[in-house]
Amino acid sequence: MPARKRDPDPPGLPQVQFLTVAEVATIMRVSKMTVYRLVHNGELPAVRVGKSFRVPEKAVHDYLQNAYFDAG
Repeated sequence: MPARKRDPDPPGLPQVQFLTVAEVATIMRVSKMTVYRLVHNGELPAVRVGKSFRVPEKAVHDYLQNAYFDAG
């Protein structure tokens, strides 16, 4: 029986790096609860995998980039 040929991955998906909530919290230097709030409020996009969330790494960097403000 010949081996089944694998369908190619959808465009754009293989290069997406996902982070756990704990990893996001470490990068942002906030608590995991803060990350969950951002996800639930729709401020930080995430994918649900089973009972946990995975956040695209680019979304974390974009969120932090847009969070800067001029206090001066």
